[in-house]
Amino acid sequence: MMIKCEKVVKRYVDKIVLDGIDLEIKQGEFFGLVGINGCGKSTLIKAVLDLIGIDGGMISIEGRSHRKVNARDNIAYLPDRFSPPVHLRGQDFIQYMLRLHGSRCDQRQIEQILDGLELDKTVMQESVNKLSKGMTQKLGLASCLLSGKSLLILDEPMSGLDPRARFLFKQQLARLKQQGATVFFSSHVLADVEEMADSMAVLHNSRVYFSGTPEKFRQQYQGENVEQAYMNCIDHKVAESKSD
Repeated sequence: MMIKCEKVVKRYVDKIVLDGIDLEIKQGEFFGLVGINGCGKSTLIKAVLDLIGIDGGMISIEGRSHRKVNARDNIAYLPDRFSPPVHLRGQDFIQYMLRLHGSRCDQRQIEQILDGLELDKTVMQESVNKLSKGMTQKLGLASCLLSGKSLLILDEPMSGLDPRARFLFKQQLARLKQQGATVFFSSHVLADVEEMADSMAVLHNSRVYFSGTPEKFRQQYQGENVEQAYMNCIDHKVAESKSD
């Protein structure tokens, strides 16, 4: 098991953001965490990475406590608000991240990923503070794809990407999947989850409302697609809570 969360609780003052979260992410699978903005997706991801403390429960990564630094040795992470150091050029940032990850990518591999995301040499020579939101996001994605890590944790990875860039990134992820990588990503775009995820979880009102395959989700909540099933799931759970 790559990631296991057991009864995870997180509070901010008097507000419970995560209320007894149970999740299991298997090696080699793409796992999509879905929910509306502000539902706690980023909080859960940061808890897994030990960027914030938890108030209850346990989290393990490949069988080791998430609190141990070496448990995170094999992880590449892209935050939801990616902001690289503004004094670096794009190419300098990539080289910096390769050293940080201890990646052994050669120039051919680097160029293959950059070309695959349409980050050309002119763009890479620009200071990152001159790049558009979409280009900046591509830069962060490229650094993760080049990391050589077998577990990628991506928080809203396609935020700010135009349709072509989204397509290109999905192609890169498909190649990673063939190589056996595990990807844990969050999204509020349900079509992306339906397309890419082997398993998914719905986070709403601080709790996991569903965890399983997209196909099972559609069947359980009688949706023609994941988006319709999501609405049915939320409505069903709201009705349940009102009847309690």
